[in-house]
Amino acid sequence: MVRNVLGSVLALAGAAAAVWSPFRAWYDGRHGREIRIEDLFRGITGEKADLFGSVFLPMAFAALVTLIGVLLRSRLLVAVAGLVVLGFTILWMVRQGQEAGSLTVGEIADQGLGLGVAYALGGARCCGWALC
Repeated sequence: MVRNVLGSVLALAGAAAAVWSPFRAWYDGRHGREIRIEDLFRGITGEKADLFGSVFLPMAFAALVTLIGVLLRSRLLVAVAGLVVLGFTILWMVRQGQEAGSLTVGEIADQGLGLGVAYALGGARCCGWALC
């Protein structure tokens, strides 16, 4: 019983972190809510996205799947939600690395990978821990 409650809390915390991540800087001060979903498949551009055309959409979808998984006590749904967050974040990292030539972790504010990426990866990991 305690394990199920802790797993649910971890899964919901991970979903909250994933949804919050687009509102934080992802790379060089650019927020995830400004990154178009199309850019993940065609290459990163400087164009800004609408909120529901940005990286926020898959993160919100994953949070919804997590919530449904917790309500149904389905570890599979929680795992799928974690994989969605992880997949979109890694896909973005690959595209950003191709665009910039490399990925860096910033020593100075607003340079390199930002907290948004950490929130997304941490949120995906929390969904993984919820399966234990």
